[in-house]
Amino acid sequence: MTTMTATHSAPKPNPYFPIAQLQCETDAGIETIPLSEERAFTSWQPTIPERYQRMDVEELTRRIRAARGTLGDKVVILGHHYQREDIIQFADDRGDSFALSQYAASHQESPYIVFCGVHFMAEAADILAGPHQQVILPNLEAGCSMADMASERDVRSAWRELGELFGGTDDIIPVTYMNSAAALKAFCGANGGVVCTSSNADKVLEWAFTQGKRVFFFPDQHLGRNTGHAMGIGDDEMVLWNWRVPAGNLGGAKVEALERSRIILWQGHCSVHQRFSLTQIEEARAAHPGMKVVVHPECRAEVVDAADANGSTAFIAKYVADAPAGSVIGVGTEINLVSRLAKENPDKTVFCLDPVVCPCSTMYRVHPAYLAWVLEELVEGRVVNRIEVDPAVKHDAKVALERMLALK
Repeated sequence: MTTMTATHSAPKPNPYFPIAQLQCETDAGIETIPLSEERAFTSWQPTIPERYQRMDVEELTRRIRAARGTLGDKVVILGHHYQREDIIQFADDRGDSFALSQYAASHQESPYIVFCGVHFMAEAADILAGPHQQVILPNLEAGCSMADMASERDVRSAWRELGELFGGTDDIIPVTYMNSAAALKAFCGANGGVVCTSSNADKVLEWAFTQGKRVFFFPDQHLGRNTGHAMGIGDDEMVLWNWRVPAGNLGGAKVEALERSRIILWQGHCSVHQRFSLTQIEEARAAHPGMKVVVHPECRAEVVDAADANGSTAFIAKYVADAPAGSVIGVGTEINLVSRLAKENPDKTVFCLDPVVCPCSTMYRVHPAYLAWVLEELVEGRVVNRIEVDPAVKHDAKVALERMLALK
C-alpha cells in the first residue's frame, strides 16, 4: 500500500464541532500482537481467560481454525469491513453492519452468530435474527464512539424540548443512523420514524419529508448534513443540536433557527472520519495530479465537497474495484478497509488520505484472542458475550427497520 509522506498542518477549527477529537487509541499500526501487549488492553474486556492474553497470532489462528471446523454450520461468523485481516479471514461474509445482519438472518440453520464488529451491529443482528439464534460479540467493550454520543435519555430529553417548542412532534420525523443503539431504533419506530444507512440516507430523508415538516437526525451530524446538501437543503435550513448543553436550553440552538429548520442535526460524529481534512486532499492532489478521491459521507462537508465521490463502505469498495488499471485513488475511510482494497487491487495505487495509521479504535478491540475464546467456549457448549435485545425494544426497532426496507 502506498502511503503519504507529506507533513500535514493542523486542521482548522470546525464551526460545526469546535472540539477536534481526533484521538487514536493505538499507535501500534494494524498488525496483530499478543493481547497482553496491546497498549489499550486494560480498557477492554478484562475477563478473558489469561491463557488467551499471551497467545501469538499463529497460535490464535490455529485454534480459531480448529474451533471453526468443529462447529461447522452451527456458527456463522460475520466480519465488518473495518476488521483486521486476521479476523476477516475467518468471516463467512464481510460487509457493512446492516448487510451482515441480513446475511445472518438468512442463515437460519446456524444457531450461533458471532459478529466481529461493534455493539450496535450485534444488536441489529439480534433484532433481525430468528428466535432460535443467539448473537455473540467477541469483546463486549467493542462499542462505537458515535453511537455513544446519542444516549436514549438525551434524545428523549431533546424530543420533549422540541415538542414544547413546536406544540407537539407530529410534524417532526426522527431518523436514526444504523450506527446507533437498539433503543434509539425503537424510539424511531414508536414515533413514526425510521432507520437509515449511509447508502440510503437520501431515500429515507425523501420519505421522511412526505411524513412531516422536519427531520430530527441522529447521531451523525455529517451524514445528515451531507445528505441534506445533496438534496438541495442549505445550511440555513439545518441546525445543530448540542447534546452537551444542559437540558432546557434547546441544544444551544436559537429559536428562530429551529423554526426555519428542515433538518435538526445531532452533534455526533465518527472519530475516524473526523480525521480527514481538506488539507489532506489538497496535498494528495498536489502529489498525484489526476488522482481520484473517494470518501465516506461521515466525513465533514468540506471533505465530501472536495472529493470526486462519496458513499458507504460498499460503495467505496466498488468504486476502487471499478476504477481503470493504473488509477491513483486516495480514500477517506478506516485504514483496515483501505489496506485491504490496496492489496485486492494491485493494478492501482490505493492509499489512505490520513497519513497516520489510525484504525477504528473500538472495532480494533475485536482481537483474535477474543474470537478464539468465544468459539472454543461454543465448542464446549457454553455461550459467552451474548447480545440480547429486550423484546419490547426489539419490536419497535424492527418497525423502524421495516419502514426503511419498504423504501427500497
